[in-house]
Amino acid sequence: MTRTAKPSFALLAGAAILIAAFLTGIAYLVIESLHTGSGWGLDNFAYFFSRSDYVAVLNRTILVSVLATLFAALIGYPIAYAIADYKGNRNFLMMLVIMPWLVSVVVRTYGWVVILGPRGTLNSMLLSWGVIDTPLRLIFNMTGVVIGLVHVFCPFFIISVLSVLLHQDKSLREASQTLSAGPIRTFFNITLPLSLSGVITGAILVYLLSTGAIVTPLLLGGVRDGMLATQIYQDVLQVFDYPKAASMAIVLLLTAFVLVIPLQWLERRVAARVSGRGE
Repeated sequence: MTRTAKPSFALLAGAAILIAAFLTGIAYLVIESLHTGSGWGLDNFAYFFSRSDYVAVLNRTILVSVLATLFAALIGYPIAYAIADYKGNRNFLMMLVIMPWLVSVVVRTYGWVVILGPRGTLNSMLLSWGVIDTPLRLIFNMTGVVIGLVHVFCPFFIISVLSVLLHQDKSLREASQTLSAGPIRTFFNITLPLSLSGVITGAILVYLLSTGAIVTPLLLGGVRDGMLATQIYQDVLQVFDYPKAASMAIVLLLTAFVLVIPLQWLERRVAARVSGRGE
């Protein structure tokens, strides 16, 4: 009994340290956000919501993060499905998926500047083929930010879905096809419902990482299409207005919780139904 209890206690202690560090950081943000020049109060939050440009940045952050999550799902799920069904060496395909992580995010983002710029590779090809007359504006706007975020965070979605697909019982699909269900019907009735927990987990990861992205929005979005995390970065390192930056961080955290908590509830419901514990 003692030998099995010690490792469990050690794991619990590590988790407790991480949770304590997280709660300490949140508490510091809350205290700092309530600090004003004349004392304590909600002045920083009132100032934030009184500025239409700050509210626009918050709305743009949510919109860009949602779009990046949707496109990551549309691109990542087929890739995860193909890897799960691959009969050969999946490790090689996984290496291709995570290979972008081996390169700095700054280098990857500058690569997109070279590809999507007005005189970049894509516009040069389209102009030479006569498809367009003037270069497309693909960077320094929301389009470039979404493309960059999808490229950076799509591997998280792929891995989340792949971990679920690899543990699915393939005999269920074989039984479905034996009962005269085609591949499409089998996918929508068997494969997709059983993999929804991985889809939701991947969506949560991509959304949260997108809301906190700094480098990609700075390099591909420019000044006019910045996100809230970049605004916080500027207030901390350029303006040194820590209370205002802390209040914006709290706003960003609360807006993330508004979307993430329902998704986590849905994930638990899906997992319960798949395991047979649901109603």
